[in-house]
Amino acid sequence: MMDYAQMNQLLYEGKAPLILELTKQALAEGRPVKEVLENGLIAGMSVVGEDFKHNRIYVPEVLVAARAMKAGMSVLKPLLSASATTRPAGTVVIGTVKGDLHDIGKNLVGMMAEGAGFKIVDLGVDQSAEKFVAAAREHKPEILGMSALLTTTMPYMKTVITALDAAGLGHIKTCVGGAPISQTFADEIGADGYARDAAAAVALFKQFVLPPA
Repeated sequence: MMDYAQMNQLLYEGKAPLILELTKQALAEGRPVKEVLENGLIAGMSVVGEDFKHNRIYVPEVLVAARAMKAGMSVLKPLLSASATTRPAGTVVIGTVKGDLHDIGKNLVGMMAEGAGFKIVDLGVDQSAEKFVAAAREHKPEILGMSALLTTTMPYMKTVITALDAAGLGHIKTCVGGAPISQTFADEIGADGYARDAAAAVALFKQFVLPPA
């Protein structure tokens, strides 16, 4: 019988091959896909997120755990996409803005958000306002996240927000982050949210998509 607590612990430790096998085993036992996703993978990544938030683990450990989660997701994704009853928590389009080639923080946000049940559309680095708008039209996300590490590329975030508004996509929640970004800057450019790290970003995404208690 599947032991989800053990699966969570192995995911936390980043044991990707074992997570792959346990995911297959759970499905072979007849466990529902959504149950395996939520109890086996998302539950494990939520602990990773909490420990990262409280500085009990750091970026390398999170990346290893996220890799293990992706191993399990490689089995579940085709089944999830075939199931009309299983819907993601929300869709998030993310990218690093034009002129900026840094992606470690963005990748971490994407992995942790995916681990929390979000569908992630990662545009990559050096993305123009036009590409953000095109992705927003195509994927119809609830949230659009932008990252920047260089102070010289920070102002471009405002360009993207302006372009979204001009395209009639101002209803999409815009979130910004990166080492030089602050809440004050986010307020100045009209962003809907700011997150100082990946754990805070996932918490912010949840605030935007989950109904108030």
